[in-house]
Amino acid sequence: MDFFVSHAGADRAWAEWVAWQLREAGYQVELDFWDWAAGDNFILKMNDALAGDARMVALFSPAYFERTRFTTEEWAAVLAAKQKMVPVRIDAVSPAATPPLLRALLAPNLYGLDEPAAAAELLRAVRGPAAPATAPAFPGATTPSAGSGGARPRFPSSTGTPEVWNVRLRNPRFTGREETVTHIRDGLLGGGHVQAWHGLGGIGKSQIAVEYAHRFASQYDLVWWIDAEQADQLPVHYTELAARLEIDKPEAGADQNARMLLGHLRTRERWLIILDNAENPEAIEPWLPGGPGHVLITSRNPAWGTLVPSIGLDVFTRAESLAYLTTCLPTLAPGQADALAESLGDLPLALAQAAGVLNSGMSAERYQHLLTTKTGQILALGSAQGYPAPLGASVDIATARLTDENPGALALLRLGAFLGPEPIPTTWLEAARPQLSTIPGDPDDLMWPHAALQPLARYGLARVDHTAFQIHRLTQAVLSDQTNADDAAAIQADALALLETVQPEDPKLPASWPAWAALNAHLAAQGPVAAETSELRGTLLNTVRYLIHSGQPQAAHDLADALHRAWSGTAGTDDPDALTAAQYIGHATSDLGDFTSAHAVIEDTFERRCRVLGVDHPDTLHSANDLAVILSQLGTNAEGRRRMHEETLARRRRILGVDHPDTLHSAYGLASAVHSLGGYAEARRMDEDTLARRRRVLGEDHPDTLHSAYNLASTMYSLGLYAEVYRIHEDTLARRRRVLGVDHPDTLRSAHGLASTVHSLGDYAEARRMDEDTLARRRRVLGEDHPDTLRSAHGLASTVHSLGNHAGARRMAEDTLARLRRVLGEDHPDTLRSAHGLAATVHRLGDHAEARRMAEDTLARRRRVLGEDHPDTLDSVHGLAITLGSLGKHRAAAQLLKDARTRMRRSLGDDHPRTKGVTEDLAHALIASGQPFEAQKLLAPRKPAGGKKGKPSKKRR
Repeated sequence: MDFFVSHAGADRAWAEWVAWQLREAGYQVELDFWDWAAGDNFILKMNDALAGDARMVALFSPAYFERTRFTTEEWAAVLAAKQKMVPVRIDAVSPAATPPLLRALLAPNLYGLDEPAAAAELLRAVRGPAAPATAPAFPGATTPSAGSGGARPRFPSSTGTPEVWNVRLRNPRFTGREETVTHIRDGLLGGGHVQAWHGLGGIGKSQIAVEYAHRFASQYDLVWWIDAEQADQLPVHYTELAARLEIDKPEAGADQNARMLLGHLRTRERWLIILDNAENPEAIEPWLPGGPGHVLITSRNPAWGTLVPSIGLDVFTRAESLAYLTTCLPTLAPGQADALAESLGDLPLALAQAAGVLNSGMSAERYQHLLTTKTGQILALGSAQGYPAPLGASVDIATARLTDENPGALALLRLGAFLGPEPIPTTWLEAARPQLSTIPGDPDDLMWPHAALQPLARYGLARVDHTAFQIHRLTQAVLSDQTNADDAAAIQADALALLETVQPEDPKLPASWPAWAALNAHLAAQGPVAAETSELRGTLLNTVRYLIHSGQPQAAHDLADALHRAWSGTAGTDDPDALTAAQYIGHATSDLGDFTSAHAVIEDTFERRCRVLGVDHPDTLHSANDLAVILSQLGTNAEGRRRMHEETLARRRRILGVDHPDTLHSAYGLASAVHSLGGYAEARRMDEDTLARRRRVLGEDHPDTLHSAYNLASTMYSLGLYAEVYRIHEDTLARRRRVLGVDHPDTLRSAHGLASTVHSLGDYAEARRMDEDTLARRRRVLGEDHPDTLRSAHGLASTVHSLGNHAGARRMAEDTLARLRRVLGEDHPDTLRSAHGLAATVHRLGDHAEARRMAEDTLARRRRVLGEDHPDTLDSVHGLAITLGSLGKHRAAAQLLKDARTRMRRSLGDDHPRTKGVTEDLAHALIASGQPFEAQKLLAPRKPAGGKKGKPSKKRR
């Protein structure tokens, strides 16, 4: 084996791609989920992979550095053994998130590249640095070496300014861009005589050229910088160089002297020509120097790729921005630096300007305030070292050219300035063209908007590709600041008209989420104006639905709340759209885990809709369903919420039909209510029927279908059918990961369910690994105190208990119970489940008196909340009886167990694992209390309990 791929579970797609690329290149690669079979010991397999001569390819990402992951053990083991690690970055990782021991490692970026570039970068990383294609020259040479094989690199100590040099001073604060400089150098030495890079204005193109010239000055005898913006002036600049080399002919014209210079360069080595800000490839091409020297081209225009090798530059990574600000402003707090970088969009020129202003005495807080309130004015201030002009002036110069050359492009640029800073799809522009009053020209022009976008790319005012264009947020701010009030109103109206034409598909469907994400970004840029536009009301409400279904409850809550306040203020709280916004506030609040607040909103909305719309209106039935669901989440009035679900289902069947998605949602809710009451067999029948209907109506992978599959697995788990549950949960989890993403709340719910099933099948080590991963993800996605997070914390404590670490389990269970009591209340079913588990752990630690007290309290609460016959109540009876037996009260224990067994046989059946467990413990209690013959009847041979691969069937505490 050559390589072992170390990755976080969330980065599986990257791991597959990297492993495949390495195998295609001829390497032997080991990847856990390709090469390790079910049942293999994960720790031992990892140890074997790291024990040989193989190198570890580490896929750096935020998930990779989460301390709870096995990746921590992997990289720590490699460093401890002083083995070779090959790190590559597959996502942006802040320096603070990177372990200090790994910060010094050079890790090339794969993200942000296209596939061929990423594959080449990966192979460069694993193969290591390569020698240049041409032979190196003697470091002490003072004259160019002969021959056409290319100039050899000089020994680095041969420093000093080349014989011919006109490059401006080096920027002592140059930061980042190491990969770009390395890429340029490798390209030049690898036979690429010319290298070009392009990007937006202010992105630091010229800064890279200056840095390259100074860093490699010792490798050249001639370095000449030319401002190539005006291509017709190139002969004049070449004539100046010819005069410096004393090869010019004063009597000849500029063209003749320039051609003489180009001929001279073809005969000598070790020269570098920098064509800075070269905007017109066609005009520059005839004047490109040839020969063994090097040419660097910087440009705003992305059209160089068809002529010479070209690199597209992006803004700084966040790590580069923070490094730059830290260098320039050593006293700036990390949080302030990060906030400033975020506000400035990581644009190098803007960062340089900010550093100049802050170094003059302005506080970071004041600067941030001015960025929000007087963006255009603050961006006109500050000297930016190494840049010819502030950002505001740069934008002014570029837009002035558009005013004269292409007013249509300028109009499109100004329209984009009133949208969000995210990409703007060209299909939106095409569809909305007839409604756009501020765009000059023929609305039926087949070349619009593509012809207007090209000048924006050429002048570095926007990033343009074949599907969209994007303007940096600070360029937008400068443009909008320069627009007078009348023009701004007209452009704003056009921006709203454009957004009105955008109609993505059903926001519940994951396939539509990218389109909704794009639309949401541009709607947000409109602020309150969008809410005041009646034509956008439906779009805004659907945007909230997208945010809810895609697992973004806080964003959904904030948008719904803003819409509710706006529409209630103008049309009253009973306005139908305001009520829909209130409904979504309830949904989002519930998803955030605040069930009490959600209940108040949902109940109020239901009462208003009953009064305004009538009890049979579809919207009223939505609220009725929501009210029953939130009561379930609150853990109260189980019978009442069952009746509500039954009534809502009956109404929906009558009004909408038995197979309408909303009807099936009520059927799903009713099955959940029956399950919570302990009616597992009835709930299973209902779940199976709803799942079959949803598969037929909505499809196998629809989120609602996957909800029903998860619900069916949960019900079958309660019935003790663990092997079948494992299969359903495994399938549902795989589908949710593919459809929703690995960190979606629903995906994590399936991951939790599968971990619980693995625990009940007796594979405690694997269950612990799964519990730890799910808990870490839920903490990051939902927060420490979200009810779902606390369910994972409870599950992990149960698994740790089953692994025999009772002291550790107790600490975890006590923390979880305290949080559940605070978040959900003393009598919530989840709280009581946690209290039951803690009592069992305290019992195993030998504190039987305390365990008895806790078990009696939990039993009393469960009897009151759930009823005498609920399976969870009978679990508490069982637990209390075991503790009484340990206290020597065997007859009392036997009496409790007899009653529990009778009730369990009636509700769950003889073959349920819970019934079998009570029966076995009852037999032991009878023997201990002197009733061996009665015990012998109970212990008669029975058919073994079913399980997976012969493992024991044990329900999680």
